[in-house]
Amino acid sequence: MSIFLRTTKSSPITKRFTSFPLFRTHTHATAASTFRKSTRTMMSLSRAAVPAPPSIRRTSAGDNNKQDQRVRGEQVRTFAFGARKAPKGQLPEREPNMGLDPENAQAKKKALERVLGEIDSTFGKGSIMKLGSAGQAKVATFPSGAMTLDMALGGGLPRGRIVEIYGPESSGKTTLAMHAMAEMQKLGGTVALIDAEHAFDPDYAKRLGLNVDDLVVCQPETGEMALEVVDTLVRSAAVDLICVDSVAALVPRSEIEGEIGMVQVGAHARLMSQALRKINVNAAKANTTILFLNQLRSKVGVIYGNPEVTTGGNALKYYSSVRLDIRRKEVIKGKAGEDDLGTRVKVKVAKNKVAPPYKVAEFDMMFGRGISSEGCVFDVAESTGVIEKKGSWYSFKGEQLGQGREKSLLAAKEKEGLYEEIVRLTREAIAAKMGLLSGEASVSSSMDEDDEDEDMFEEEEEEAMAEGGNVAAR
Repeated sequence: MSIFLRTTKSSPITKRFTSFPLFRTHTHATAASTFRKSTRTMMSLSRAAVPAPPSIRRTSAGDNNKQDQRVRGEQVRTFAFGARKAPKGQLPEREPNMGLDPENAQAKKKALERVLGEIDSTFGKGSIMKLGSAGQAKVATFPSGAMTLDMALGGGLPRGRIVEIYGPESSGKTTLAMHAMAEMQKLGGTVALIDAEHAFDPDYAKRLGLNVDDLVVCQPETGEMALEVVDTLVRSAAVDLICVDSVAALVPRSEIEGEIGMVQVGAHARLMSQALRKINVNAAKANTTILFLNQLRSKVGVIYGNPEVTTGGNALKYYSSVRLDIRRKEVIKGKAGEDDLGTRVKVKVAKNKVAPPYKVAEFDMMFGRGISSEGCVFDVAESTGVIEKKGSWYSFKGEQLGQGREKSLLAAKEKEGLYEEIVRLTREAIAAKMGLLSGEASVSSSMDEDDEDEDMFEEEEEEAMAEGGNVAAR
């Protein structure tokens, strides 16, 4: 009958026969029975492929009750997927073979020493080492010129790393970089400036304490030339600090040789990415710090989030060990009818690979003088508890200095030996707080600027207070 139906589907007799309810019910029942049989066959084959361990095979007729089924199911899950996790609050049981055999450990130690020796002989001594035996586990730092910023950085700017300083216009990027360059010169280091913006002012640099006679300056024509000069100076290992001012001015050669308005998609980002791959490795070997100054741009069409973005692509963000976001906080007003004296600057450590990040530092940046080192000392002394503040009054060891920050600072400098004692106690407080004695040396170099430059800036400070500071802000 089934053969007849398959061969004569289109015949009228077949259509009438298959339309009967009895035929349809019989067909559905047959299909369901066939499906159940095939399912049981597949399950039996899968059980045969993965046999159960001997401990859970049927041994008696009592295995069919519900309790035995639960036990057998738990054993199967343990056998198939491993031991269950230990309850919360308890440590999992450790197998006896998981520990290292002492003989095995000795063999592995000898094998490690042998392979380290082979790598040293192939690539040169010092190419691979244990960090504890290298004696270089700690990253050396040098002062930035602002004591509050040194504390936020964990001791100062790192040696042999890439540092990026970015912010809006007239926020103090160049001034901060020049102070860092002056601090490196005081330590006996060699400093180079890649002036891609062609805006270097030697007179202003002298006011900040920079020795322009020993300063190496390059004013490149193209971005390729600037970065090639940086790489050459780094590979020479003769320069301790290189400042690139700025990334936005590193124009690719293709853009300079092309017409104005010609679109160069990604040329600047590719230039920075290719150069930093080489410079980063060489800077670490030569222990040369590279300071990149960068500008901000605004992305079009951004509704949510921060539309500000730095120039040069994302490569500099990845290769930088420290990124500093510098902003103007407020203007320092002069007396009534006089010009403004300076600005209060806020610096956020947006990235730091050598110390805890996201710390904030504030300091005064005076017009024509740069960073107020005395103000930095006063701020750090207040934050460390050396100087107490109650309301608007400042006091030191129970003796009132004055009302207001500026008056208290002037009173401390006028009294003989008082300011020096505040500096000494502040150094000790910083060393105790940071827990590193080398940090004291780094910070002390920043504070020694008071003694070295006191005579130089004493007359200029009096003139600035009297005339209101007529020099334009950098």
